[in-house]
Amino acid sequence: MAKSSIRNTKRRCEWADHEPLMRSYHDREWGVPVHRDRKLFEFLILEGAQAGLSWSTILKKRKTYRAAFDRFDPAIVATYGERKVNSLLADPGIVRNRLKVASAVHNAKAFLVVHEMFGNFDAYIWQFVDGVPKTNRWRRWTDIPATTRESDAMSKDLKARDFKFVGSTICYAFMQAVGMVNDHTVDCFRHAKVGVE
Repeated sequence: MAKSSIRNTKRRCEWADHEPLMRSYHDREWGVPVHRDRKLFEFLILEGAQAGLSWSTILKKRKTYRAAFDRFDPAIVATYGERKVNSLLADPGIVRNRLKVASAVHNAKAFLVVHEMFGNFDAYIWQFVDGVPKTNRWRRWTDIPATTRESDAMSKDLKARDFKFVGSTICYAFMQAVGMVNDHTVDCFRHAKVGVE
């Protein structure tokens, strides 16, 4: 009981303080710089799947997504054919939207091309912030923009490389998730911590 009370007295970003799953994600992952290609691919797919839905919905399905999409190995996902796509569309544990599932397969192929060109996806995607996380100092959650100049540039370049479901809003959510930007509000206990992990 005491442990729970202590945890709940921490100041968090407003969006994260309403349910345990969101708190855990916020406290452990959101905004922490990610440089592993498979993890970057996972977030690229999950952010695309989120379009029109809440992040809470996606987090609840994340474990099933990992199993259904071969732990987000882009080399395997790129080989998915119609039979596999149909089996995914029958899986209630993921977002059963044909365009989103097809885009995951399509994006895996584009991801591998970028990996080949740049040596890894990490080197490519982090160039949009010059390889260094951008730390913002937002006072309120409502101050945070949905898109930025960097997410616009990322979206434009990803689209030119034939990625799907990579609009600027999705790209900015991706940047927040993988720590390319630190958008924890200044009163959040993670704002200072995330910059040193």
